[in-house]
Amino acid sequence: MNAPQAKKQPKTLSAHGHDRIDNYYWLNQREDSEVIDYLNAENAWFEERTKGYKSFEEDLFEEIKSRIKKDDESVPYTSRGYEYQVKYNTEDQYPIYTRRKVDEKDVSVLLDVNELAEPHDFYNVGGMSISDDNRYLAYGEDTISRRIYTIRIKDLETGHYLPDVIPNTTGGGVWSADGKYLFYSIKDEALRPYKIMRHEIGQAPQDDVVIFEEKDETFRAFVYRGKSRKYIIIGSAQTVSNEYQLIPADKPLAEPRMFQARERNLEYGIAHIEDRFYVLTNLNAKNFQLMVVGEDHTEKENWQTVIPTRDDTLLEGVELFRNYLVLTERTNGLTQLRVVPLAEDKSVQLDDSYYLAFNDEAYMAYTGKNPDFDSTTLRYGYQSMTTPASTYDYDLETREQVLLKQQPVLGTFSPDNYVGERRFSESRDGTQVPLSIVYKKGTELNGEAPLLLYAYGSYGHSMDPYFSSTRLSLLDRGFIFVIAHIRGGEEMGRHWYEDGKLLKKKNTFNDFIDAGEWLIANNYTRRENLFAMGGSAGGLLMGAIINQRPDLWAGVVAQVPFVDVVTTMLDDSIPLTTGEYDEWGNPNEKEYYEYMLSYSPYDQVKAQDYPNLLITTGLHDSQVQYWEPAKWIAKIRELRTNDNELVMNTNMEAGHGGASGRFDAIKEVARDYAWVLNQAGLAG
Repeated sequence: MNAPQAKKQPKTLSAHGHDRIDNYYWLNQREDSEVIDYLNAENAWFEERTKGYKSFEEDLFEEIKSRIKKDDESVPYTSRGYEYQVKYNTEDQYPIYTRRKVDEKDVSVLLDVNELAEPHDFYNVGGMSISDDNRYLAYGEDTISRRIYTIRIKDLETGHYLPDVIPNTTGGGVWSADGKYLFYSIKDEALRPYKIMRHEIGQAPQDDVVIFEEKDETFRAFVYRGKSRKYIIIGSAQTVSNEYQLIPADKPLAEPRMFQARERNLEYGIAHIEDRFYVLTNLNAKNFQLMVVGEDHTEKENWQTVIPTRDDTLLEGVELFRNYLVLTERTNGLTQLRVVPLAEDKSVQLDDSYYLAFNDEAYMAYTGKNPDFDSTTLRYGYQSMTTPASTYDYDLETREQVLLKQQPVLGTFSPDNYVGERRFSESRDGTQVPLSIVYKKGTELNGEAPLLLYAYGSYGHSMDPYFSSTRLSLLDRGFIFVIAHIRGGEEMGRHWYEDGKLLKKKNTFNDFIDAGEWLIANNYTRRENLFAMGGSAGGLLMGAIINQRPDLWAGVVAQVPFVDVVTTMLDDSIPLTTGEYDEWGNPNEKEYYEYMLSYSPYDQVKAQDYPNLLITTGLHDSQVQYWEPAKWIAKIRELRTNDNELVMNTNMEAGHGGASGRFDAIKEVARDYAWVLNQAGLAG
């Protein structure tokens, strides 16, 4: 076989007096048989190039699968008189959602997703919501992986489904207090949630009432019910602004009341308890502060500071209890959970606040399901590069904790056999970038070990040092795995995000490249053994670094990569485009057009040597359209000056998140790891 050669059909794209010639623009026709033939040809070429180690890949899949406790179940939680739990049977691909009345033994099945998924190649359940009287379950189902959900309603007393079927939603449904109405959001043609609807149970969905329409295309609309359940909350959000409106849950026909009207660069989130709202906001607070306001007069002029902002600490979240606040903070790149007692008048007792203690150098900690205001028990999660995901109950009064569950890892795994480290690389502008590192004990740090460097670096999303049982298949074969916490995330505070977006986006790429150089200089690996991996916006990162420093990488895995930046951001019909102008810039403005063009991976492909490259995508991807990686590989194959491995694998049934079943998803991990291990000479 020979590698596929996509036909060249030049299209001129013009903006700001500048012309670009796109020879592969035609690949954006999803329904065109010629496009499907090309994707199938790339898949066939991928199979041809990987058949030599296919048995190893299959063994690797079985190895990864063998570490999973197949008949597993979650830690139950209690809400409104019922205990809820998620279970997996031995060979099930999908979960089973169950509940039982507190103090009773009989367990009822809410949803067996295996049965629901049976007729479909892809199936995902989202937005499960139970009515206040505990009778009805509303949930969304996606059967094509475009994140377009159809809401269905199940009567939990009879086990029958109501005839109410609501298409084109985001999946979540929000019940009124009386259970007679369901609020939800629908999507426009660009898959932007833009309308909040009210559905009356038993009536035809086409008669549903528009409660709110978001007409600004840079905003997305959503609806939820807070922990107090007193209000149905309608939200609008974009990158740098938020807005909320309130409807009393017991008055579902009432007009929404504005909490605080949107303002450019004003971000805030709200949480209600008793007669007040807590407001997490960047108002006069770059790293955010916590404020409080009475529920009747909620405009920002009435907000009062509870937890002031700090230059060295990002305030990320708050969990409300009757007598405590639990804050999620991030200092020096690491998450901390801070307990703040409340006095009888509900004022904060900062002098009596304290932090939960964690032992690993690099870790992640997060609050779990805590539905009861009156509880004095905090449920939280913890994991590190060497510690499996763990669920704890922490007594806020006695400060004692109980480990409820740690993710089982079957076989010979022991945390004591692995080493987790936290180091800082120095970028070219002097910035210190945190690195989370893990390897198996006995791996020599002599510059010879193969190393996989991973990052994301966009949207202010912090890539915390998480545990992965699949990753053990790399570590046990001598790999070092490193997460680079590069700018564009928010690990080091709000400035970390702002220094890696818009006209500072190249800092993200420079941080990653310089982290690779640092790892080589400090004897973790050498160029011939340095691999890189990233997905989605992290796939853009992969595209940028191989254009910028193709010589630095032995191999690169770009998963669902966002690589055709300028063309995508100029097309407001594509999902996400208009809502992301404050992340990447608006190329309709010349300054942003020229800057984005200077790093856009597809536009910057040139006649040079490229490293070994595996690209993955999904035909139904709604976040990064399949044609971006398809065009990218065609252009690299046309222009490159060497013959290193260059393959692409398209999942013809899935989208951005890949396969939906838990074992099918592992097959994709095994595919990627087998490719990396083969490139490192370790596929066997």
